[in-house]
Amino acid sequence: PGMCLLEGTNVSEGRGTTRPFEFVGAPWLCAKKLASRLNGEDLPGVIFRPIHFRPTFQKWSRELCFGVQVHITQPELFQPVRVGLAMLAHIKALAPQDFRWRTEIYEFVEDPIAIDLLFGSSREREALDQGASWREVAEKWVSEENEFRERRKEFVPK
Repeated sequence: PGMCLLEGTNVSEGRGTTRPFEFVGAPWLCAKKLASRLNGEDLPGVIFRPIHFRPTFQKWSRELCFGVQVHITQPELFQPVRVGLAMLAHIKALAPQDFRWRTEIYEFVEDPIAIDLLFGSSREREALDQGASWREVAEKWVSEENEFRERRKEFVPK
């Protein structure tokens, strides 16, 4: 689910390959730097391998892209939305001159822009644009997650 956040950008989420949502990249990225940065985050349940790929359709169709392959090593620990957020932050930091938020119509909606629609608000995009780290952004989710866990208790089988 977190890899869909890449749909809100000009970065390929691997559509047009045999590994959509596992391959992430763009022609202007440095695969080794991105993999190194993401692996340096010690994100639980996942590692990143530098790769290159050529999508047959969608973003960067027929162009050589450089990026990472996402390998889930421990599904029970993997936090896909945090991983997607970390990927956005690192890609944006590595290639600020090339990275773009997708602004064309997405899912039949013109406003809000795609990334805001995917996150549910502009809060995360605005924080990243203002230089917040992905961890600072995700920290704001903790109280909301706790509140949700509390609200759902009556609906979860014991």
